[in-house]
Amino acid sequence: MLPPGKTLGILGGGQLGRMLGQAAQSLGYRVHVFEPAARCPAGAVANREVNAPYEDLAALTDFARSCDVVTYEFENIPSAPLAAIAPLVPLHPTAAVLHICQNRQREKAWLRANQFPHVRYAEALDGEIAPAVAAVGLPCVVKTADFGYDGKGQMKLATAADLEKASAIFRGRRCVVERWVEFTAEVSVVVARSAAGETRAFPVAENIHTHHILDFSLVPARIAPPVAAAAETLAAAIADRLGLVGLLAVELFVAADGEILVNELAPRPHNSGHWSLEGCETSQFEQHVRAVCGLPLGGVAVREPSVMVNILGDAWRWRDGAVAGEPAWTEVLREPRTKLHLYGKAEPRPGRKMGHFTVRDTTVGAALARAQALKARL
Repeated sequence: MLPPGKTLGILGGGQLGRMLGQAAQSLGYRVHVFEPAARCPAGAVANREVNAPYEDLAALTDFARSCDVVTYEFENIPSAPLAAIAPLVPLHPTAAVLHICQNRQREKAWLRANQFPHVRYAEALDGEIAPAVAAVGLPCVVKTADFGYDGKGQMKLATAADLEKASAIFRGRRCVVERWVEFTAEVSVVVARSAAGETRAFPVAENIHTHHILDFSLVPARIAPPVAAAAETLAAAIADRLGLVGLLAVELFVAADGEILVNELAPRPHNSGHWSLEGCETSQFEQHVRAVCGLPLGGVAVREPSVMVNILGDAWRWRDGAVAGEPAWTEVLREPRTKLHLYGKAEPRPGRKMGHFTVRDTTVGAALARAQALKARL
């Protein structure tokens, strides 16, 4: 166990690092942040902020030696430099877990090798997608192997014309091609695992996306209880097989027949777990700190049905491409069972995650109705 008073290092300075740092400090830890860009959201709440490229081994080594344990807040970090600091300080999750989860091809191959249910796919690692599309059939989705999130680097194909267009777009890029899934729900499970093997899965969140970006997360998910239980069991099994220490978000499709298929893995706190800040006994951020520091894991019971709403830069008033006004924050702040979180980012941009708010109510349906109404007024 790493007791409070020690130093937690966070690689990455975005909003996940910010909320992770706040949770760590509330437990009594010091927080150091390593982020290439200065004045980052996480750095604003840290005890120390280091700004250098991740490939700067001298700076990264100095940072590692100033910490008692190191974790990360997003997975698009080069894994090779992390392997270099692993002998210096405990790194959770490990560089090996990051290496698997930061690349769709490696992630899919790992799921297949370990016999976890996943979307049927084919690899297009030579930059030519046509053979892979032929293998899985239409409709399908082409995804770049690296650096994909919020719908970036992917395209749905339904016709031969789509294939011709996509072949030009993705030529020369390593990709996976996935069979299109007619799902009834997109859900996710955030699961925590300690070095001692203690595992806790948060209740299943139902996720509603708009333009490929998470819009609403609902807890409890509106799926059958046996399906929810199976999803939580599956997520825990994946975390155990990976030898995870920390958090893992497992994104899943629920098919029409109730079959659960793994879509993607993220070894860190996750946007769909933000509801836990108000709606759960333990937030995902505190749970991650507990896991990587060797503390007992916290309870994950739902306090109240909750709906999380993402706030994008689109919520600002825009004129001729420039910001012309702030969102109507008082619409959210005057609601007693609603909590606003802003991420401290320097400037809004369309599609950029600027904050979120969470609505609690007696039922998830009532919470969703209030959340949708508040978003419309924001």
